Amino acid sequence: MQVPKLVIFDCDGVLVDTENLANRRLAEWLSAAGFSANFEYCRKNFSGRSMASVQKEIEETTAVRLGADFVERWNAGLPDLFSHGVEAIPYVREFVEAVRAAGIAYCVASSARVSKMHITLGQTGLLPLFEHAMFSSTMVGRGKPFPDLFLHAAKTMGFPPAGCIVIEDSVAGTQAGIAAGMRVFSYHADPLTDRDGLAAAGGILFDDMRELAKLVPIR
Repeated sequence: MQVPKLVIFDCDGVLVDTENLANRRLAEWLSAAGFSANFEYCRKNFSGRSMASVQKEIEETTAVRLGADFVERWNAGLPDLFSHGVEAIPYVREFVEAVRAAGIAYCVASSARVSKMHITLGQTGLLPLFEHAMFSSTMVGRGKPFPDLFLHAAKTMGFPPAGCIVIEDSVAGTQAGIAAGMRVFSYHADPLTDRDGLAAAGGILFDDMRELAKLVPIR
């Protein structure tokens, strides 16, 4: 395996531990709106997705309507939701710093808005490592599982897809990276992660960021 030209990190679940907090709240909101969904359902089906795509799917497949301001209300509540309890994924800082020390380009590409990444990465002290290159699904026409976001990040950073690797934790994100023609390393330390789904999507599975340093040649 060749040394990658660009390492693209997902944010939630890869850099910062936010998925459980977010999906508990999402389950509450959806249930209140009449869409029967518990935490486990949201964790499996909506992790790694933008709220716009979640709303679109629900409203296209059911009679439930979440409201024209659903995404805005969701984003407005994030500072409070993530004001405490957000931590960096164990050992990910060490891997990011090893990539940087090796002179390999890297960035973050998330379904979340840049403003949310500023909150979560800021809470964990990782923001200074990523302020130079932050990409959001709001910058492209289609979010994950479509490849648009990762292709946009690679093009902006100046690298061909074949020279990029993606670090993901969601099935949608893994599908997006594979569709973009990139190698995808799929993190599944959380017991609620859909491990079988990640494997079926084509991800290279790992459950410890220290293991990732052995899987990805960075020197």
